[in-house]
Amino acid sequence: MQGSTYGYIRVSSTDQNEERQLLAMSQRAVPRKNLYIDKQSGKDFDRPQYRRMLRHIKPGDLLYILSIDRLGRNYQEIQEQWRVLTKDKRADVCVIDMPLLDTRNGKDLMGAFIADLVLQILSFVAQNERENIRTRQAQGIEAARARGVQFGRPPAPLPENYHNAYLRWKAGQITGVAAADECGMPLSTFRYRAARYKKQ
Repeated sequence: MQGSTYGYIRVSSTDQNEERQLLAMSQRAVPRKNLYIDKQSGKDFDRPQYRRMLRHIKPGDLLYILSIDRLGRNYQEIQEQWRVLTKDKRADVCVIDMPLLDTRNGKDLMGAFIADLVLQILSFVAQNERENIRTRQAQGIEAARARGVQFGRPPAPLPENYHNAYLRWKAGQITGVAAADECGMPLSTFRYRAARYKKQ
C-alpha cells in the first residue's frame, strides 16, 4: 500500500516569502492538508509545524523538502533528524534541489554511501552559511553603530521640567528621588536619562 505524501516548508521570518517552496510542492502533487510551514530560524528543530508533521509521518510515507537548508541549518541536528525520518519513522525523503538526496533511489550500499556523503556536505554548507549570516549581521550592526545609527525603541521625550530638575539635582539642591518625582519617572530612569543628557 502506497503511503502518504508530505511537504515541509520553512522560511526564517514572517516577512519572507514561501511561494517558491509552495510551487515546488504543488508540482509534486503534495496535498495542501499535508503541507507543514514554519516561519522560524533553522538553528534547531524546536518548531511547532515540524514537530506536528513528525507525529503524522508513518512508515512508507514520502516527505518532500525543497533544499536541505529548509530542513535546518545545524549540522548535527540535520543528521539526527534525517536518521529519525528515514530510520525511526522509516519514511522516504526527497530533497528536490538535490536529486542525490532521494532515499527512494539507491537503496543499495553504494547509493546509501553517496547519499550520506552528500547529506554531510550539504549539512555542513547549511550551518556554515548560517554562521556567515550571523557574522554579516553583526558586522552590519557594528558599522551602523559607528555611523551613529541608534537601535531599539527611541526613548520617550523628556518632560518640559527635566532640564530644571536636572540642573538643581546636579547642583545638590534636591535629591535624585525628588528630581525623579518632579519629572514623573522612576529614580533608575532619571539617572539613566541624566547620563545620556550629560553626554548630549
